[in-house]
Amino acid sequence: MNRSAAIARLRAGETWDVLIAGGGATGLYAALDAASRGYRTLLLERGDFASGTSSRSSKLIHGGVRYLRQGRPGFVRAALFERTLLLRNAPDLVHPRDFIVPVYSAWEKFFYGTGLKCYDLLARGHQPQSSRVLSRAETLAAVPTLQPGRLTGGVRYSDGQFDDAALAVAVACAAWTNGGALLNHAPVTALIKTGGRIRGAVLRDEETGETFEAGARIIVNATGVFADEFRRLDEPGAAPTLAPSQGAHVVLPREFLPGETALMIPKTSDGRVLFAIPWHDRVLLGTTDTEVKEIVREPVPFAEEVDFLLGHAARYLTRAPTRADVLSAFAGLRPLVKTGSSPARALARDHIIGVSPAGLVTITGGKWTTARKMAEDVINRAADLAGLPARPCRTAALPVPSPFFPTAGVPDDAFVAAAVRETMARTVEDVLARRSRVLFLDARAAAGAAPRVAAVIAQALARPAAWQLAQVESFRALAARHLP
Repeated sequence: MNRSAAIARLRAGETWDVLIAGGGATGLYAALDAASRGYRTLLLERGDFASGTSSRSSKLIHGGVRYLRQGRPGFVRAALFERTLLLRNAPDLVHPRDFIVPVYSAWEKFFYGTGLKCYDLLARGHQPQSSRVLSRAETLAAVPTLQPGRLTGGVRYSDGQFDDAALAVAVACAAWTNGGALLNHAPVTALIKTGGRIRGAVLRDEETGETFEAGARIIVNATGVFADEFRRLDEPGAAPTLAPSQGAHVVLPREFLPGETALMIPKTSDGRVLFAIPWHDRVLLGTTDTEVKEIVREPVPFAEEVDFLLGHAARYLTRAPTRADVLSAFAGLRPLVKTGSSPARALARDHIIGVSPAGLVTITGGKWTTARKMAEDVINRAADLAGLPARPCRTAALPVPSPFFPTAGVPDDAFVAAAVRETMARTVEDVLARRSRVLFLDARAAAGAAPRVAAVIAQALARPAAWQLAQVESFRALAARHLP
C-alpha cells in the first residue's frame, strides 16, 4: 500500500463507485469485497486501520458457544461457516486453538459435553477437532495451573484464534492489491449532496491539513461504534441505534497458563463467559461486557473490570494474578444494536443494514468472525442502490496473504521502515500497537521502544525533531493508560 498513490488518485478527481467510511474489520472487508468485484473503491479511515475496536478483541474466530445457551443455533452455525472460510483463506493468520471447560460435577460434565457436541454438529464437519470429555487427570495435564480442588474433569473443544490487527492490515493490503484505494488518518468531514441525494464526501488529510472532495455513487458507513456520529453528517437529528458495551482484557505472563490449551469458564458470577488464552507467549484474560454511556476514542478498562477479571482468574488458577502481574490492559467498544431494554451481555452480534432517505448505507453490529459476510451483504445492497453492474462476491474463496511483518515483539529499525513504506504506518502508535503488538503485550516495553521507533519514522517521512518528541510524549501517555 502506498499512501501517496492514494492521494494522487484523489487529486486526479476520480469518481468512485463505492466510498467506504471506516477502516475496521467490516469496512476493510467491504473494501476488499467491492474492489475484488471490480468496483472503483475508496476507503477512508480517520485514524489508523483497526485502531478502534477491531484491534482490541478477544482474538477469537468462533461461533459463540454462549449463543447456544441463548437458543440461537442458526447464528452459531453461520459464524462457524465463516470460521471455516477464515481458517482456509488466511491460514497464516487464523489457526485452531483447543479450549477446556473445567467441570465440577457429573451434571456439568453431561451438560457441557452435550452442548459442545451440538457445537461440533453445527460446524457441519468442519470442526478442527471434535469435542471430548476428559478425566480429571487429563484436564490437569492439559492445564497444569488449574486449581485441582473440586475438579472432576473437563470438556475439550476447538475454535479459532487470530491476531486481529494483523488480519486487518492483511485485508487492507488485499483490497489494495485488488485495485482499491485506502487512506488512513483521513476523516470524512462532510457529505456532498445534490438534489437531496448523497453524491460524495469531503475528507481531510490529517498529515497536511489538505482537503479533498471525493465523488461517489454510494457511500457505506462502516464506522462501528461511531456509526451514529457519522449518520449525523447526513441527518443531524438522527436517533441513536447503538447500545455500545465495553469489553476489557488484561495480559499476564505466560507462567499463569503455560500449556497450549486455553481455558473457558462458561458462567461467571454475573453470567459472563471468561477466557484465558495463550497469545504471543502471554496469557490474554477476558472479557467483560459493561454498558457504557459515552463513546470515546481511547477507552480504558474500568477498575472494577480489572478486578473482576483478576478475581475470577484467582478462583481457577493455582496462583492468583494481581495488578502487579498485568503487562497490559485494554478495552474495546462493541457496536451492539439496540433491542429494547436488554442488557449488553444479552445482545447478540447480529448486523443490520439501514439506508437513509439521502442514500447513506449504514451497517452496524456484528463481530470479527462474521465481518466477511457482513461486507458481502452491505456491498450487495450498496451495488443495487447505486445501480452498479451486478457482480458476485468473491471473498468466500479469496486468499488473504499473510502480511510481511511479525505480529509481536519490539520491532527492529528495518521492520519499522518497512511498515511505513508498505503498510501506511504513520505514527509510533501505528507501529507499536498494530503493526507489531507490543503495546498490547507489554506496555512498559512499548514505552521504552518509542524513541527509537519515532526516529526511524521521522527519517522515513522527513519529520522534524519536534515531531519526534511529540510522538514519544503522546505514545508514552497512551502506554501508561494500558497499565492498571
